[in-house]
Amino acid sequence: MADTTQKAAFKAAAPSAAAVRRPPPAPRRARLWRGVTPWLFLIAPLALLIVFTYAPIANMVAYSFTDWDGVSPELHYTGTGNYTELFTREDLFQVFFVSGYYLVASAFQIAAALYFATVLNFNVRFRNFFKGVLFFPYLINGVAIGFVFLYFFQDGGTLDTVLGLFGYHSDHAWLGTSTSANISLAGVSVWRYMGLNFVLFLGAIQSIPGELYEAAELDGANRWHQFRYIIAPGIKPVLSLTVILSISGSLSVFEIPYIMTGGATGTETFVIQTVKLAFQFNKTGLASAAAVVLLLIILAVTWLQRRLVPDDRVDLV
Repeated sequence: MADTTQKAAFKAAAPSAAAVRRPPPAPRRARLWRGVTPWLFLIAPLALLIVFTYAPIANMVAYSFTDWDGVSPELHYTGTGNYTELFTREDLFQVFFVSGYYLVASAFQIAAALYFATVLNFNVRFRNFFKGVLFFPYLINGVAIGFVFLYFFQDGGTLDTVLGLFGYHSDHAWLGTSTSANISLAGVSVWRYMGLNFVLFLGAIQSIPGELYEAAELDGANRWHQFRYIIAPGIKPVLSLTVILSISGSLSVFEIPYIMTGGATGTETFVIQTVKLAFQFNKTGLASAAAVVLLLIILAVTWLQRRLVPDDRVDLV
């Protein structure tokens, strides 16, 4: 009798199936606005991206097949003539070899930035001071750096004066020959941009859990072992990013050689040549073809780097 009474009370207390109903579906208009709302926020950035990025790129590709001088309202279709001229004229093609100096310098730049980031990640005296010293050059305007080092490398300038204090006197013009000038300019680029790579590496290294270093020290691992088995795998995505940035930057160097030499003595880079073709010689069609080639090279290098070194997820814990 008691069981029957409890069952009846439970049924009375439990809500019926009719009482428990799903909430009514949202009106069609509300669902429509819910799907459209994200695109409303994207209208402005997408419009700016199309107007100031993709539309100019499309125009540049179109101009690369013409002989437009940048001023005349008339332009004539020339097919692939600009690209043929770009790769067959020796004076236009040799600027590719100038980028080799900056590519080699970028390798030293990445190695130096990685070394300093690894050292300053550990407990070193005055490490905050050294962090500021290494990052400070990146904050300086490129034009100012160009003028500073222009006086640094001139005959009887700062470099010759410092070398004279150590008993070395040279009448060598640091910016007088193609080889020495390109090496000097590449060295300036290393000095300026190493701070950016240093900060990227340092941030990636500091994101690695500290418990891994403590466990490695308990196992008897030295600094080299910690770098090889903890730091290097942990910063692999950032290292891949810096390689892409360094290669693309080496191919598009402009402000430092333009300020210091103006492209003279064999220091003309690809971008300096493109600017001169467009604004000095009024060959906008040929300059557009050069810009398209540079864009394709950077995209190809990025794709190849991604294929050779895939950006896999790193899990050290």
